[in-house]
Amino acid sequence: MKKKKAVRLGRNSSCPCGSGLKYKKCCLGKKRPVGVDAHIKYAKKHKIRLKTKADIQAIRIAGKIALETLDRVEAYIRPGITTDSINTLVHDFTIKNGATPAPLNYKGFPKSVCVSINDVICHGIPGPRILQDGDIVNVDVTPILNGYYADVNKTFFVGNPGPESLKIVRVTRECLKAGIAMVRPGATLGDIGWAIQRHAHKNKCSVVEEFVGHGVGFAFHEPPQVLHYGRRKEGINLIPGMVFTIEPMINLGKKDLHVLDDGWTAVTDDHSLSAQFEQTILVTDAGYESLTPFEL
Repeated sequence: MKKKKAVRLGRNSSCPCGSGLKYKKCCLGKKRPVGVDAHIKYAKKHKIRLKTKADIQAIRIAGKIALETLDRVEAYIRPGITTDSINTLVHDFTIKNGATPAPLNYKGFPKSVCVSINDVICHGIPGPRILQDGDIVNVDVTPILNGYYADVNKTFFVGNPGPESLKIVRVTRECLKAGIAMVRPGATLGDIGWAIQRHAHKNKCSVVEEFVGHGVGFAFHEPPQVLHYGRRKEGINLIPGMVFTIEPMINLGKKDLHVLDDGWTAVTDDHSLSAQFEQTILVTDAGYESLTPFEL
């Protein structure tokens, strides 16, 4: 085998630790690259795989497809369509763009997207149900592109929303915004949950505790779990390279729920409305970047 020529590492080269920073701003002059230590420590202690610059770009591209999918869903939603037709739209658009819908056959889930209406909190299975004027509907999409996952969802109005629908969708959107605003190096996962819970309770709404955000990128669900309730300064410390979803599920009534006989569909016990918004978030050196950005 031909001996490879040595590559000189310059001050402006990308740091070999995978942080995405220039060598001079990261590990130059350090006895042991801190970035390498962080990758090893978080993998060993928390089973969290930090993402490199190349990984992040790949997730960002998958996120672009996810957002374009939701844009098409938003333009399509109206009274009279079935949830299964939303599934067809999502499936076909995902495949057309060279990606694979992650929900399809995941642990037996039979469809390519989750569609959750009114009192359905999450994991609604598309089928013959027809959307009615005044409904709210959450659509949760996760494409896999070249082995990388991006996860995003929004709750949409169907036709003319009533005052309760307007409130729960507004509060849930604000909860996601509040949670994302806490993300920065040195913050904790508990800070995120605290901000979300605080805003929900301030608006006399409740936070679903049984379902959580999660690491994402290399797989559909990775460590860590991201609770949407909690206490400040508790939980894992956030460091650059972490990628996870924040996806609060907020109920207009009480937080209690049950899962239907299909083993997937989670609904509120008191039949109150439930909404959800989700983005895939990267912890950066300066704060955060949404890899599935939409206006909040």
